[in-house]
Amino acid sequence: MEKKKVTISGFLTDEESGESLIGAHVIDLNNARGVTTNSYGFYSLTTHSYPQKISYSYIGYQSEEKVLHSERDTVINMLLKANSQLLEEITVSGHVPIFEKTQMSSITLKSEEIKSAPAFMGEVDILKTIQLLPGIQSGSEGTSGIYVRGGGPDQNLILLDGVPVYNASHLFGFFSIFNADAIQNVNLIKGGFPARYGGRLSSVIDINMKEGNNNEFHGEGAIGNVATKLTIEGPIHKGKTSYMLSGRRTFMDLFMVPLAKLADSDQITSYYFGDINAKVNHMFSDKDRVFLSAYAGKDKFKESVDAISNFGNVIEDLNEDTDLNWGNITTAIRWNHVYSPRLFGNLTTTFSRYELNLSTKVDVKFDRNGTIENIFRRNTYTSNIRDWAAKIDFDYLPSNNHHIRFGASAIDHLFEPGASRFQSHLETDTTFGSSNINTQEFYTYIEDEIRVSNRFSLNAGIHLSGSMAENTFYPSFQPRISTNYQFSEFFSVKASYARMAQYIHLLVNSGVGLPTDLWVPVTDRIKPQIADQVALGVAMEVAGKFELTVEGYYKWMSGLVEYKDGAGFLDIDNAWEDKIETGEGYSYGIELLVQKRLGKTTGWLGYTWSKNKRDFENLNFGREFYYRYDRRHDISLTLNHKLKANIDLGFIWVYGTGFPVTLPTATYKRSNDHITGKVRGTDFIKDFHGRNATRTKDYHRLDISISFSKKKKWGERKWVFGLYNTYSRLNPTFVEFNVDKKQFTQLSLFPIIPAFSYQFKF
Repeated sequence: MEKKKVTISGFLTDEESGESLIGAHVIDLNNARGVTTNSYGFYSLTTHSYPQKISYSYIGYQSEEKVLHSERDTVINMLLKANSQLLEEITVSGHVPIFEKTQMSSITLKSEEIKSAPAFMGEVDILKTIQLLPGIQSGSEGTSGIYVRGGGPDQNLILLDGVPVYNASHLFGFFSIFNADAIQNVNLIKGGFPARYGGRLSSVIDINMKEGNNNEFHGEGAIGNVATKLTIEGPIHKGKTSYMLSGRRTFMDLFMVPLAKLADSDQITSYYFGDINAKVNHMFSDKDRVFLSAYAGKDKFKESVDAISNFGNVIEDLNEDTDLNWGNITTAIRWNHVYSPRLFGNLTTTFSRYELNLSTKVDVKFDRNGTIENIFRRNTYTSNIRDWAAKIDFDYLPSNNHHIRFGASAIDHLFEPGASRFQSHLETDTTFGSSNINTQEFYTYIEDEIRVSNRFSLNAGIHLSGSMAENTFYPSFQPRISTNYQFSEFFSVKASYARMAQYIHLLVNSGVGLPTDLWVPVTDRIKPQIADQVALGVAMEVAGKFELTVEGYYKWMSGLVEYKDGAGFLDIDNAWEDKIETGEGYSYGIELLVQKRLGKTTGWLGYTWSKNKRDFENLNFGREFYYRYDRRHDISLTLNHKLKANIDLGFIWVYGTGFPVTLPTATYKRSNDHITGKVRGTDFIKDFHGRNATRTKDYHRLDISISFSKKKKWGERKWVFGLYNTYSRLNPTFVEFNVDKKQFTQLSLFPIIPAFSYQFKF
């Protein structure tokens, strides 16, 4: 009797929480063929075996086996139970061995792994953890900007539950907006991009929020010197509907203002940030599930000056207020539907908004021997970007060797590139700035992940996109391919090529962490950014404990933008299109990553050697120059050691050679007397050798943290203590040329900084 082809499909979830298990293995034990679950925990396994003997496994969970006698397609939803002993030893949960994955230049971090990384300033931060991986530069000290394989901060597609995030920074870049307690997993891709992703040149950072416990009420939180946070989750309708709600806020403003007043200071500075994550999901049936998620976050900085000065016969009473605030709002509604045992669909609608507001208010009263004169000035600056989007994605699995993905999306962008309003006592009320710009972006894609043989697999696809800007349409054809040839059980060689297009630009004003960078669209004058990247690498397992990857890459970029010399975001005399230059760039490098994920000591060692250059016709006299975040050598070592069952010790050590900066190599006194040639006054001419022609000092830093956890009747508590920059290295934050001393001087803002937090779970 001929064996009939049968498809076993369903969802894998955590038995305790009901959350989806992503990347779990489902294997037909009769022929050792298997599949993995998708980003919603769905699997589809086709088999000719009878009876069917199926294994369900997920690292950190107890495996389950089922014997079926199915002669037709069958739905099996499985619950897996967490193995607490395994979870203590394994940091990379749900991990597919790197040498088996077709995808290269990528890494997936689950919540457990992120939280096991050494704490940064008492806080676990997702983007700070990602900055420790090879191929990723961190920019200026203290910032959470990400520069991937020679790209800029705008070239990273940062998704929160499928919604783009345009500014991922709190505290002027010192922390990211992502609360680790609200995050389920993070997928980072920096090359060999699958066709389903597009819109940015350099990386994809795909972050998923927790779905919420479907069976029991739980919570966790922390109180620290940086932030206080609380997360709660539980069922609304047990087994059907769940929620997750997480909030976080700093309370620096409650201390900064009273301390300034106590010191009788003329200047009072106040700052705080806060954010909220929320998610609800409901299972209508085995085939239908709906998710609603939202994020809202805000930073608010305020500085006030109230000073009285006496200049002989004139008394000046100065009142000056500066307000700066910025924040993101994102929402997403997603509907999953299982059309058949082999076809899974997901429909998503999203909203995203980023807004920046800067205002200054100055009031001055002059008293000249009883004669009063009042003057005032008001300046406001606003900039924002708003998106509405809809997309549909399908997973089709015709066999265990084919995983076909296809879909389409439409995005409506509304840009307000910057508007300034000026008022003064001279009775002027003037508004400057560019008008709002509305653009549309579209894409469709198809990709197929194919296992050609037991040794060879590939992912090939096409991404077609286009943007309608003003009266100009920009189409883009983007082929993608990644291959993996497994020479032995623990060794493989990988190669990839990807073309990417980007229809938005970021005008970078400064590198000091201020959120004044400006998002602008393509126009009939400003073309899209395009990048082509090739990569070649090897992946292997060493001694059964270490995973080793070595990759080399080369990337060409065009359509890049830079401010003209002397231009900035507050330059109100010209439209933003008149302030910029367009050019090209390229980068290449070699990356090494060694990971250890078993035992009492876990962590990774990353090393990057790279070069990164730009070429603009009207900058640097038309000569090539190094990109501002070109760094020749970059090393990061991350270790977490379990001293005892309840004591964890964490280390982070980073080293990087200096960044390029534009500084004068010499200065000359200006001749003010054109007849005699004599120098009068202290006016200097600065001689610049070239753009980014000088390097800062090398950067290195050691962070340590230690945590003490204890089980309680009500749950678990943990104390975390840490030191940032343990040996107080004076790393350069700013560098300038001192004319009087005729030498470079640097400003270092971050010496040794202690941190603590009290964490709890219930």
